[in-house]
Amino acid sequence: MITTRFTEAFGIEHPVVQGGMMWVGRAELAAAVSEAGGLGIITALTQPTPHDLVREVERARRLTDKPVGVNLTILPTISPPPYEDYLRAAIDAGVTILETAGANPEPFLDLLKAHGVRVIHKCTSVRHALKAERIGVDAVSIDGFECAGHPGEDDIGGLVLIPAAADRLSIPFLASGGIADGRGLAAALALGADGVNMGSRFLCSVESPVADAVKQRIVEGSELDTELIFRTLGNTARVASNEVSREVVRILDAGGDFAAVRDLVAGARGRRVFEEGDLDAGIWSVGVVQALIRDVPTAGEIVRRTVADAEDVLRRRALAVTPV
Repeated sequence: MITTRFTEAFGIEHPVVQGGMMWVGRAELAAAVSEAGGLGIITALTQPTPHDLVREVERARRLTDKPVGVNLTILPTISPPPYEDYLRAAIDAGVTILETAGANPEPFLDLLKAHGVRVIHKCTSVRHALKAERIGVDAVSIDGFECAGHPGEDDIGGLVLIPAAADRLSIPFLASGGIADGRGLAAALALGADGVNMGSRFLCSVESPVADAVKQRIVEGSELDTELIFRTLGNTARVASNEVSREVVRILDAGGDFAAVRDLVAGARGRRVFEEGDLDAGIWSVGVVQALIRDVPTAGEIVRRTVADAEDVLRRRALAVTPV
């Protein structure tokens, strides 16, 4: 058993958290991770309405009696979803762990704290993590440059970002990006983190609700098979390399604006990739860590194997150190 400040604060057995991925974080996957002793996350905005979110949490509860969290990504958009309604739905469903990402969660913290909800906020820099700590979140997740999705604009890898965060933060924090096995968990702990958040690894699991073709592409992929899109727009995102993402990079590098790629990056197209298995239907997120993913196990096996391998790595490294 690896016990950390995070496992103790959030009431879980193992310091392994499943990332809250759009179209992926559903009841079956989240419940499987939690049942194995990690922390599974249901993605709120994957559900069409706040009421659907309540029903999804209820479905997860029928599969496990262990803690399951909810992710809510808050982004400024022309027609934003009813974020507060989703938050209240999570509270009404009895959720006690919420992962926030995107914009500053401070406007919602009083409401969440009043209902006993513990908050994990995703960050891509130490300065943002420190601000999250100041406003009162309970933990942060630090995304290194290796991660899928939005790694920020600083381009700092986990090998530096994790210990830099450990030197400054007082609250528990998770390492995220570039982690898919026990070696990554052991390294994260050695660098000062209190656990890990894994997205791409759980994307490629039996319970992940995406087409088998997506999982097979991840298994076959290498660390070279991603693209960084939106670099010129100051909103970098790491996605799988395919016909669409390469075209987006070409257009933007040639001076195009967002309007020129809007149709290519539409969320509905990315959803088709996951649901239909057409790998070139749109953009879809995966990290460089796909280079380390070589099978499609159950989510529970991922949790158990990650922890067991981390324990083995830490034990062998400890034995390898000869006292002077």
